[in-house]
Amino acid sequence: MLERFPRYPLTFGPTPIEKLSRLSASLGGAVELYAKREDCNSGLAFGGNKLRKLEYIVPDALAAQADTLVTIGGVQSNHTRQVAAVAAKLGMKCRLVQESWVPFQDAVYDRVGNILMSRVLGAEIELVDEGFDIGIRESWERALEDVKAKGGKPYAIPAGASVHPYGGLGYVGFAEEVREQEAQLSFTFDYVVVCTVTGSTHAGMVVGFAKDGRARRVIGIDASGTPGQTRAQVLAIAQHTADLVDLGQQLTLDDVVLKEEYAYPAYGIPSEETNAAIRLCARTEGMMTDPVYEGKSMQGLIDLVRTGFFPAGSKVLYAHLGGVPAINAYSYIYRNG
Repeated sequence: MLERFPRYPLTFGPTPIEKLSRLSASLGGAVELYAKREDCNSGLAFGGNKLRKLEYIVPDALAAQADTLVTIGGVQSNHTRQVAAVAAKLGMKCRLVQESWVPFQDAVYDRVGNILMSRVLGAEIELVDEGFDIGIRESWERALEDVKAKGGKPYAIPAGASVHPYGGLGYVGFAEEVREQEAQLSFTFDYVVVCTVTGSTHAGMVVGFAKDGRARRVIGIDASGTPGQTRAQVLAIAQHTADLVDLGQQLTLDDVVLKEEYAYPAYGIPSEETNAAIRLCARTEGMMTDPVYEGKSMQGLIDLVRTGFFPAGSKVLYAHLGGVPAINAYSYIYRNG
């Protein structure tokens, strides 16, 4: 589906699939859980899901002869950290707009984790006191104009690389990669669970798995707290991406399965249930998740198993998208484990 699209390699190759035997057993053993380790996909600043997307965006930036990658996220954005790493790898400048998306008061919140790495990577960072929104932001548009005014040639990458024209392609590739691994494993996953916020990871999976009739087996766990906006954005990205890759079928809102129950109390703020999920996953599998994204999708996965959403005997693939560096900004919560 992606053969005609140029790709700039930023990852090590296919990410491993790991069986989560002890976590499965702790939840009763009726459902077999696996994780696809997108968090281990690259040597670029701890990797993560955005690199899979950026592999299809970088060729366009190079063709445009841009000298500065300009993007936006929250203060502890995984996406901005990965863009900063890619810019360093390419020898480009990087301009990051970091908005105050998370109402979390920790003394070191803006000095550790992702933003610390972005600074070490050489990105120019602008802190902006604006609240959370997955849409196009004025602060980002101003940054693009500022780079131009100073004689630079910016390349625009929206939040999460999501509403970029090629933002969904990387996770179409994820689905194709999973199919190849399923052939090696001699079984097919019944469900794929993924965290959903800005939408292109989920959207790309919907398109990729629609090829073999599994679009609705992609279970998005909302971590945005704005599920109506998020669901609409996933669908728009999926429909655009489906046209790009000539999927040959019409995707509808019914193809976007989004569980809304786990985003509370707010974007970027973990609930006690999120924290319990982080600890259970860590203590059964040695697999770390973060309080913003993967902790909430892990919470969702655990709850869906416990409440019988997945039929007995199901094989469920959890997409671990990365993001663990952000846990450093929540150090007080986890000071005793």
